[in-house]
Amino acid sequence: MESVREKLHKEILDKVEEYYRLVHAPAQNQAFRPGETRLNYAGRIYDQEEMRNLTDAALEFWLSAGRYSRRFESEFAAFLGIRHALLVNSGSSANLLAFMTLTSPLLGERRIQRGDEVISVAAAFPTTVAPIIQYGAVPVFIDVEAESANVDVELLEQALSAKSKAVMLAHSLGNPFDARAVKEFCEKNRLWLIEDNCDALGARFAGRFCGTWGDIASSSFYPPHHITTGEGGAVYSSDSLLHKIAQSLRDWGRDCHCESGEDNSCGRRFSGQYGGLPPGYDHKYVYSHFGYNLRPTDLQAAIGCAQLKKLPELIAGRQKNYRFLHKQLCDLPELRICSAHPEAEASWFGFLLTVSEKAGFSRNELARHLESENIQTRNLFAGNLTKQPCFDTLREGCDYRIASSLDNSDRLMNQALWVGLYPGLSEEKLAFIAGKIRDFCRPHLAY
Repeated sequence: MESVREKLHKEILDKVEEYYRLVHAPAQNQAFRPGETRLNYAGRIYDQEEMRNLTDAALEFWLSAGRYSRRFESEFAAFLGIRHALLVNSGSSANLLAFMTLTSPLLGERRIQRGDEVISVAAAFPTTVAPIIQYGAVPVFIDVEAESANVDVELLEQALSAKSKAVMLAHSLGNPFDARAVKEFCEKNRLWLIEDNCDALGARFAGRFCGTWGDIASSSFYPPHHITTGEGGAVYSSDSLLHKIAQSLRDWGRDCHCESGEDNSCGRRFSGQYGGLPPGYDHKYVYSHFGYNLRPTDLQAAIGCAQLKKLPELIAGRQKNYRFLHKQLCDLPELRICSAHPEAEASWFGFLLTVSEKAGFSRNELARHLESENIQTRNLFAGNLTKQPCFDTLREGCDYRIASSLDNSDRLMNQALWVGLYPGLSEEKLAFIAGKIRDFCRPHLAY
């Protein structure tokens, strides 16, 4: 017989579902009014299931990482076909954790130490590079390809030095870089590969998921991304030692791997000997790393479990929308559309356009036009990261190194923007975006 608690629990969840249908569903399905409706570059795609899960976790009131977190980690790893995944509190934390894992003394001579070099690109989001600088390693910047906005793999060799220890790269806007070439370069030179997969969940290269080519990878679940937990991210790897280190660093640096609320899973809580601590010191308070608290809440994970079910559909929607916009705009000589490697299956985060030098208008003029029509635009993140104010306090050649010309990075910084193609944009909305771009280009046609 159903208990009073079970009955009340079901009534609450049913009411939440009713609230979704009454309040959230109509807001998501409002009629499109061209020029008035704001067309954001991204947004949340959710339904009553996310709200039910969130409420279920709230009613349980565990709050910190718990059963939903464990479920998400297991299902996320299964989706990618990888052995281990750790949920964290943000994508930036995921990048921090992925990098810092490779600084662990447990890795012996392969650990990244202060002063070692890590190869990356200048056309990047800051948190791909920030952990390198914050730790005291040296990022080495090379240029990207103009067509893909991804690393120019031909430049990797000239970035290599005796101090090189790793390569840390992002798949730009969901467009996979040449993962095979980068992986072969890393294996040949015994370098770690850190894949920043924050914008590319579900993308593949040579049939293999991005995020599984590297030794360790990161994802972000911030609301604009392919799936969302509100704030949140993940670090994943098939290397059990890297997973063990990452878990320690995520969880305050402790040596103990008990789940929250669990004690003595190792069976030697009061019998071990660690460092200079007295024999039998409580293993719950033994620290093998200088770590952080990057743990998620179970509220976040509960949303993520519902989002994961939608992931294949969300990826397909982004790919379909890219194809639509490409067809509408590919004949414009004033604009170069970001393209994918022949072996890549992109999971597009945005639709990147580079304005030609001969266009007769600037990137900012196009951006202002689109924004005036309520079409949200974005630059390609930091552009050339080395030109950002945060680099003013760093010394080139010491705190960072530039190993090639950065001409394409500068070109993207000055001439590129992107618009949204996330699944919340219907074909009607995408046609409006494409039409406004075409209308702006037509008077400037100089070809």
